[in-house]
Amino acid sequence: MLELAPVLNHLDNELDRSLGRLFDLLAIPSISTDPAFAKDVRSAAAWLAKDLHSIGFEASVRETAGHPMVVAHHEGEGPHVLFYGHYDVQPVDPLPLWESDPFSPEVREVEPGRKVITGRGSSDDKGQLMTFIEACRAYKAVHGKLPCRISILLEGEEESGSPSLRPFLEANAEELKADFALVCDTTMWDRETPAICVGLRGLVGEEVTVKAADRDLHSGFFGGAAANPIRVLASVLAAMHDEDGRVTIPGFYDGVEETPPHILESWKALGSTPENVLGPIGLSRPAGEKGRGILELIWARPTAEFNGITGGYTGEGFKTVIPAQASAKISFRLVHNQDPAKIREAFRAFVGERIPEDCSVEFAPHGGSPAIQLSYDSPLVKTAQEVLSQEWGRPAVAIAMGGSIPIVGDFQKVLGMESLLVGFGLADDRIHSPNEKYELNSFHKGQRSWARILAAFAEGTI
Repeated sequence: MLELAPVLNHLDNELDRSLGRLFDLLAIPSISTDPAFAKDVRSAAAWLAKDLHSIGFEASVRETAGHPMVVAHHEGEGPHVLFYGHYDVQPVDPLPLWESDPFSPEVREVEPGRKVITGRGSSDDKGQLMTFIEACRAYKAVHGKLPCRISILLEGEEESGSPSLRPFLEANAEELKADFALVCDTTMWDRETPAICVGLRGLVGEEVTVKAADRDLHSGFFGGAAANPIRVLASVLAAMHDEDGRVTIPGFYDGVEETPPHILESWKALGSTPENVLGPIGLSRPAGEKGRGILELIWARPTAEFNGITGGYTGEGFKTVIPAQASAKISFRLVHNQDPAKIREAFRAFVGERIPEDCSVEFAPHGGSPAIQLSYDSPLVKTAQEVLSQEWGRPAVAIAMGGSIPIVGDFQKVLGMESLLVGFGLADDRIHSPNEKYELNSFHKGQRSWARILAAFAEGTI
């Protein structure tokens, strides 16, 4: 059994050097959505493979139809774990809103005793993935080996929809399959309270376009006689919710289960209210299903949201036209056992039934993944809670997340693995926005937390 205490001491003593390595990685503008940065994405992959090789991993950059993956393996005794993270980042626009160069990271003191790491990718996800790599580095430096067998998969397309990930998993399933997957792309409950995510909402994206006349029409010549696609589309969208906030699409709630009362009580104890959740964004009243708590609405109930509407003239000034077409982008967040394919089919049928004979409708899919729900009583979750509580000095809470991480579902379906979702980001890290940051304390104690979790794997307690 590898002693944990000297590993934790090593991480404390080497914090400055680990920051230097993180800064080197953060300085690479690995923006996966913009072809202009394709070389930089590849440079980040090469940097990570080289760094992993330096601590004894068999690491390589693997080609895909898009940006490359980084795959690394290290032998060890006991269970085999697969760690997942992503090294690509979001674009930085609008650049003028950044307080400093997004690719010139630094440590900044934001208040007495509190420091943050600045820069694009500091929280999402380079800072997070490096907490795990630094924990592995510390074990190798202190003991010359790792506490268990570890594989690492680092993706370069997460911020652009992960088009190559599922095919890569399927093509390399035998190599990547492990006993458990570890995913770091999640958050803590607050700055002092660690969390384990046990639920993720699924996602279905749809774009619908209603078409009528063969061109835009003069509203004086044709108004009142010609079908107006904006009016038709608006009517369809308005019909998708009832006055109590429930989605009216037939079959939409098939597979939706009620959250156990004791879980709802544990969420209530976290102290989230409409005032402290919605107040900071200038709102005050929940807009979803009536009679549900604020965390239940975000974590455990399905939604249908309108993400964008276009049609007609939207430029400066005024133009009196009846447009030839109108479009909307719609996303559905799914929970429990909702089937993405059935949701898509039901939505299209719902829309189709409401399109006048003189109009037509077209649909374009934008991804689909089911929800993920792990057992709140899982031994994996329970032990990880105990380990994190030891490090942070506060009980680790089991939370859900309103967002989606499709890779977790792929690990289940393709590789047959359950995932442990542990991350150290915060809700105010401004990911995807200007001035992204990562708490220095999260980076430091995140390393120590992974060291403890790996020790628990080695001891057989996870």
